Amino acid sequence: MEREENKQEGEKVKLATSDGGGEEGHIDGFSDERRMMMMETKVRLACPDFSGKPQLEESPPLGLSVSSDRTDTWAPSILSSSSSSFPCLSPPLPPSVGLDGVLAEGRLVLDVYRAGGEVLPVFWECVQEQMRGLQYLRLGSEDEGALESSLRVLPRLSQLRSLAIRGHRFHDPQADPLPGLLSSLPDSLSSLSLLVHLDLSFNRLSSLPPCILSLSHLSELLLCHNQLSGLPEGVGALASLRRVSLLGNRLVDLPPGLGLLCRLEELDVSFNLLETLPEELGQLQDLQTLELSNNRLRALPETLGSLRSLRQLLIQSNDLRTVPACLQSLPLLDKLDVRNNPLGRPPTPPPLAHVTPDLECSATPELHLGLEQHSFQVSPAGCHVFLPGGAELLFPRRCVNTVTQLQWAERRPDRKWVWLEEHDILLSRQLELRPHGATFDKVPVEVCVPYRKTRKGDVAVRRFDGQSWTTLQTLSRRGSEKHSCRPGGRPARLACCSVSQFSWFVAVSRPFLDSCSVSPEGALLVSQYDPGIKLTFPPECTTETRTVTLQVLQVAQSEVRHLTGDPHASASPLLCLSQTPSMHFLQPITVQVPLPPGVTGHMVDMSRLHLMHGDPTAHTWTDITTQVSLYVTHIYAVFSITHFSWYWLWYTTHRCVSGVVRKMYQRLKQFRVRFLALQRKNDPEQVLLQCLPSDKAESRLSSLSEQYEGPQPSELCILLEGEQFFAGFERGIDISADRPDCKEGRLSFTFYSHLKNIKEVHVCPIIPQQGPVRGQVSFYRGEVPVDLPEEVASKRKGHDNQWMATLPLRIPNADCDGNISGELNLGDPESGYLTQTNLLSISLRINQEWQNIGISLGIGYDQLERIRNQHRDNFGAQVLAMLFHWARGQQGAGPWAVQRLVKALVDSGRRDLAEEVEDVVTLGKRKYEESLKRVGLETPATSADPQSS
Repeated sequence: MEREENKQEGEKVKLATSDGGGEEGHIDGFSDERRMMMMETKVRLACPDFSGKPQLEESPPLGLSVSSDRTDTWAPSILSSSSSSFPCLSPPLPPSVGLDGVLAEGRLVLDVYRAGGEVLPVFWECVQEQMRGLQYLRLGSEDEGALESSLRVLPRLSQLRSLAIRGHRFHDPQADPLPGLLSSLPDSLSSLSLLVHLDLSFNRLSSLPPCILSLSHLSELLLCHNQLSGLPEGVGALASLRRVSLLGNRLVDLPPGLGLLCRLEELDVSFNLLETLPEELGQLQDLQTLELSNNRLRALPETLGSLRSLRQLLIQSNDLRTVPACLQSLPLLDKLDVRNNPLGRPPTPPPLAHVTPDLECSATPELHLGLEQHSFQVSPAGCHVFLPGGAELLFPRRCVNTVTQLQWAERRPDRKWVWLEEHDILLSRQLELRPHGATFDKVPVEVCVPYRKTRKGDVAVRRFDGQSWTTLQTLSRRGSEKHSCRPGGRPARLACCSVSQFSWFVAVSRPFLDSCSVSPEGALLVSQYDPGIKLTFPPECTTETRTVTLQVLQVAQSEVRHLTGDPHASASPLLCLSQTPSMHFLQPITVQVPLPPGVTGHMVDMSRLHLMHGDPTAHTWTDITTQVSLYVTHIYAVFSITHFSWYWLWYTTHRCVSGVVRKMYQRLKQFRVRFLALQRKNDPEQVLLQCLPSDKAESRLSSLSEQYEGPQPSELCILLEGEQFFAGFERGIDISADRPDCKEGRLSFTFYSHLKNIKEVHVCPIIPQQGPVRGQVSFYRGEVPVDLPEEVASKRKGHDNQWMATLPLRIPNADCDGNISGELNLGDPESGYLTQTNLLSISLRINQEWQNIGISLGIGYDQLERIRNQHRDNFGAQVLAMLFHWARGQQGAGPWAVQRLVKALVDSGRRDLAEEVEDVVTLGKRKYEESLKRVGLETPATSADPQSS
């Protein structure tokens, strides 16, 4: 979403003196009427009536509201800081907050109140003496009006020593943080000569405001998450700076003048676009922490060897092939992080042309599609296509010869369309690009699939061509700032790959994978997950070139301790080694792995150190500690092997650890989940079912508490990624409609840890009865996965033996006839029909587009307005009333009624709902034809057209 344009320069403060001899200054920007009201209020405060009580105006100035019970104490609280009774500052502050709640001991905190900066001019007018001594001020920058009011006052606060004007203090309805609107500072802020701390993070600064260069006493400057593309050379004039943070900007270089900051102790320029560093960085003799991670650095200057005070150097996630040897001579350096760098690899061009999020500099046309736009055209000039949900397609110039019509669709995950290897995690829905097989031979097309964040593993895109799956070379990046997966949100995370053919695409997370070719001359393979993990192939270890692969699996130490019962047990990352062709090496291969966490070379007890060898086929683990040459350094363990398999280093008091290691390996593939079963408060027959990781259950339940109620989440259960499970309604209740995902009376799910795993259904009593029905929903496992160990599979045999959890449900006043599907039928059995319950299920998925759907169905605007006003406090009732109003008018309309609904959903951008309606109709047709066959009444038309079902 495009950000608003803000004023580029704040208004300067003008001082004016009152007619009463220049007693107090006023701030320009207020109307004469408003200033007179302020003055009149202060005069009245100073003049008590005959009872000795001050007189108050009915309307306090600029947002100061006074409750009747505070009338006697309001004036002393303004004129004297010793009073304990203060006025209510509402709005924008809450009514319960008084002046002493925000202004005390030279500190004023307004960033915890939305638009809190609006009261700053009032404070200056009413308690000027206290404001003159203000030293600590915090403001929010999300509200434009409050920001402008604050900037008028700031130059008068000459005693300020700490100032914060930050965004991201509040969130929008989608729970995304609101960005700050500050784009510049007025030159008059240079009058804050005593300022030592300045925080302008999470704003829209594109350049460093010139007034900052005049703040000679400034020691801390925080400009995180702005839009800075460069720094002025004059930044070296801020000689008092000790800490500078420029994290999350767009810096492409640093000025040489940065080397003049002789007192600088901490510099953070991570998450920028830096490709080089100035040699002058070596002049920062007091620098202790240098944060350079997540940039584009290809080399470090040799002058870094002069930073004799440096203790921490963080350079992970760059493009560094080597690290300067001079860093080894730094006497105080105790932390050097070089992860995610191609260390030791020869320079190679990147596999994909990186598309920068800032597309203003590119001449490629842009095309932003809506939910209803599933078809688009691409010309030989190329196009950058933005799809709903965050996906992007980049068609370079000359990728097609003529104008070509293409289509896209996003599918729900289905087990038959998703391929997961061991330890893989599905991160996205399936993106389908049509026509299948459309080729781009001249110039490949870049396909970017949005995915949900993952804490571990490498992200890859997989393609299905209709017969087999292929893992594509993938780069991860953020999407364009002008295109977000939801309004007001951050750009989506994208997994990007180059393709020459259209088909199906999904994003998955897999263990970090590294590979290399080993020739008779030898080789070195370093893990991108941890550079401390290395494989050294000596010369003549092989007679022919072979490809070796290294995968690393991290394990939670808390799980290791819980499983072993040993509070000091720990394990190193699991190494999965493979090669092509598979044969023993002629010379031993040296493997280096980090010692288990908490273990160092000078304190290790070698009797507790176990090197485990795993057989990936038999799922067995063997202790080979005594069979290999194993020795330890300060932080690493080194051993030699001649064939590839799985290797895992453990540290525990257990003498026999094979069984524990086997269980721990199975735990790596399992997820602890909980189930939710909630009923909508205004319609208890509407039930929401969800399966989600256990650590997210409580927060999810809290977010749904306004509209839903029900039991607490279930106890912990174990599921595998991609495992099927079912929800069965029992004890007098059942699903009240035919659904394609309902098998043998049970609702089918497939668990994916990073997707929502959520469905809403309508239920009803099985047998008509008066009063409430107390039923339940139980969750059962699906088919037994074929790769499970025998002892695990043996516990999952049988139908109901695979029960996992049960949650109670209660339908109050269930006096219906138990069959509500006969009230509103659309269509007919031969061509397929929708029941009232089907309409109820459809209504659960309709959002703010319900009025567009109603207009597409032919409902008048006046009628839609009546429905909206009649149910103004119940959004679900609005949708239901619209659908039922239309359905009642379609009774007897034949098969065309269902087709009208499908077309209206498509025209309103809800193709996904239209496909569900078609699935329900197809299912009804098939059941009707099967019933005809059972009783021998199959019609000639039915038998002649088997594809109709």
